Amino acid sequence: MNAGRTQSPSVLLGPGDDAAVLAAAEGRFVVSTDMLVQDRHFRLDWSSARDIGRKAIAQNAADVVAMGAVPTGFVVSLGCPAETPVDFVQDLADGMWAEAERAGASIAGGDMVRSPLVIISVTAFGDPRRMLITRSGARAGDVVAVAGRLGWSGAGLAVLSAGLESDVFAEVVAAHRVPQPPYEAVLELPDTARITALTDVSDGLLADLGHIAQSSGVAIDLDTTALRDPALEAIADALGASPLDWILGGGEDHAFAATFAESQELPPGWVQVGRVIAGSGVRVDGAARTGPTGWESFA
Repeated sequence: MNAGRTQSPSVLLGPGDDAAVLAAAEGRFVVSTDMLVQDRHFRLDWSSARDIGRKAIAQNAADVVAMGAVPTGFVVSLGCPAETPVDFVQDLADGMWAEAERAGASIAGGDMVRSPLVIISVTAFGDPRRMLITRSGARAGDVVAVAGRLGWSGAGLAVLSAGLESDVFAEVVAAHRVPQPPYEAVLELPDTARITALTDVSDGLLADLGHIAQSSGVAIDLDTTALRDPALEAIADALGASPLDWILGGGEDHAFAATFAESQELPPGWVQVGRVIAGSGVRVDGAARTGPTGWESFA
């Protein structure tokens, strides 16, 4: 799986020894880990092995970038049935490498084990070259902004669940199969950008902004006018669904949501969708929203 691959400069020693060696130029590194389980996080009849591999890396790279860190390397563990075709594993690895390279990093090592289902565990490492950006820095008066598309993965999941896959829905289905985190929106932020809190949108916008609100001791009020997406509205009409439900609670888009100090122009790629206010929780157009707010692992 690693033959012919080129390791990123941050990987000082890749596969072939008891462990990999990654550089920690700042004397510290950011680390995150996540797991995908067949039929819980992906379906083999909905996604190709390459798509699954890209998704596994993307959601971990997005976590590292959401700390303001540059991805440097990934370690991957794979469990699969004994009868799994070699081509499936190779395509999975190709997808992982493709997304790792898109994030500017590489796969430094990993492990394989026999298991009844396909299980993928990824650990991501990142270099905090600038000040770390956490969830706890938002203050009343800050601007809430997002970079990337919201609700597209949720729309794609709804299309697949309804068995309505066609060329009309191809773009949202692709967004569900392979999220496209806009890494550059964070990694290319100008030094003058006064970003106060940051997260990636993995569980759903309400849920993930709720983490910022709780960690920062503030409330967030979202403006649905700013969140509208005409492309999703057309798909929702065809399915008899609510596009706002996908946007607020769909999750798995791996867009980025952040708060910026009020007295500045937003950097390119960021769109204002709300404000930080005094209080607690997340409101939508000034009111609490009932119903699901996003992904719950044990729901």
